[in-house]
Amino acid sequence: MAPLKVHIKHAGKKHDLELDPEKPPVDFKESVYQLTGVPVDRMKVMVKGGVLKDDSDWKKIGPKEGQTFMIVGAAGELPKPPAEPIKFLEDMDDTELADALGMPVGLTNLGNTCYMSATIQALRAIPELQTALSESRDPNPIARSLRDLYTAMSRSTGGVMPFSFHTVLQAAVPQFAERNSTGTGFAQQDAEECWTQVTNHLREIPGISIPGANNSRAAFIEQYMSGTLVRTLSSPEAPEEPPTVSEENVLKVVCDISANTNFMVSGIIEALNQTLVKHSPTLGREATYNSHSRLSRLPSYLAIHMVRFTWRRDINKKAKIMRKVKFPSELDALDIVTDELREKIQPVARKRIEIEKARDERRKVRKRTRVAVPAAQPPGNNTGSGTEANANVSGGGDVEMSEPAAEQSAGDELQPEEWYREREKTELEALIDPSIAADVGSSQTGLYDLVSIITHKGAAADSGHYIAFVARRALTGNEEDENWIKFDDDKVSVFPTEKLATLDGGGEDSAAYVLLYKSKGL
Repeated sequence: MAPLKVHIKHAGKKHDLELDPEKPPVDFKESVYQLTGVPVDRMKVMVKGGVLKDDSDWKKIGPKEGQTFMIVGAAGELPKPPAEPIKFLEDMDDTELADALGMPVGLTNLGNTCYMSATIQALRAIPELQTALSESRDPNPIARSLRDLYTAMSRSTGGVMPFSFHTVLQAAVPQFAERNSTGTGFAQQDAEECWTQVTNHLREIPGISIPGANNSRAAFIEQYMSGTLVRTLSSPEAPEEPPTVSEENVLKVVCDISANTNFMVSGIIEALNQTLVKHSPTLGREATYNSHSRLSRLPSYLAIHMVRFTWRRDINKKAKIMRKVKFPSELDALDIVTDELREKIQPVARKRIEIEKARDERRKVRKRTRVAVPAAQPPGNNTGSGTEANANVSGGGDVEMSEPAAEQSAGDELQPEEWYREREKTELEALIDPSIAADVGSSQTGLYDLVSIITHKGAAADSGHYIAFVARRALTGNEEDENWIKFDDDKVSVFPTEKLATLDGGGEDSAAYVLLYKSKGL
């Protein structure tokens, strides 16, 4: 159905706007908000049969060209226009396009929505998710709204207002619609809870189907973001009692922070090894049990939750754990998997580490293959053989040789890099366990690179500010790009890699809260 030209009437004034019956009612409400300043959560749009709801069906309402809708609700402050007019990519010249593509866009804070903005930016480090969203035929409201938001972010060069997604998120999770104590704005929410809710609502998105592979995990989230946790429960007080083994799919791994936790991996292992007290059917009384958990499946994207907020009974209040905990930019997950999974992926992991070392050595060799050329040479005396004939001479001094000369000077030991890469891939593929190779979206190496971080800034658990940091290579696909991008709502800036260690915590400044790791490929 084609868009319709309709009218709205509010506070005695009449406005013209466009209604697209193919889009959800919340999009129409947002357009009304832009004209009238009436917030969507306080707006009533009168239609045939009552009030327009976010999940109303336009086909049943039957809007007509030129129809007038009555708007009820008190107007707030109208959204402020950007300082400079927004330009879309198709309207830019080559110079403007290069500048625009060099820096991604931020998200406007709608009032205590930093938790949501940080989550959206951190999830954007998963390009496969955006592909799955775009290919999904009938996504749920959150998936559809997230897809549209990512599309708008890719086309805009200024801060994007995530109003529609925020409205849909509030409808799906009423907790996020709570108002603050004065009722003047939205209440502060938790970014980790937002991460959990969003990923859970994305479970319906179809996964990627590969011919000949095991496609039993039909959903994208199950394929690329879900791990399988195996838990074994046994009691040292009742050795004759058989251990209880259970499995569950998890979307994140927890890192407990105790008084002795200095490193993320040790905090994860502490969370996986717990002691608890429960009723023993064998002893007929309360007994101590050891809970030992390990991952039997590693996903391509592994989320780590630093448990920085805890409930303190002495003050009957939620408090923040300020302790400094170091996290790695490269994670070896073999210490947190089951023995069976370790046996399958360890050969690939070891071989890949060897390959990385060999690549570093080749880079060093090529860098060393330079020759010293005399500052002045007799005219025409450049017919020498070997490396001198292949040197790129540009006025004397040390000059870098062309690659064929570099390989020749190294005693013909180096081949073109593509030759090594093809051989390395063949060697790695030969080591992959068939069950791992057939499991779409699983990690084949157990080795990970850090690609995004959500941090919390402030000392209090029920306030503060959330910021996202995303590896630029995850956004651009350029593996040589080592810098990171800092997303502080609509403020976007370059964040040097060497400053990642400042996010370890230990004070009121930004401390890592949710970390996302991407599995190293072949």
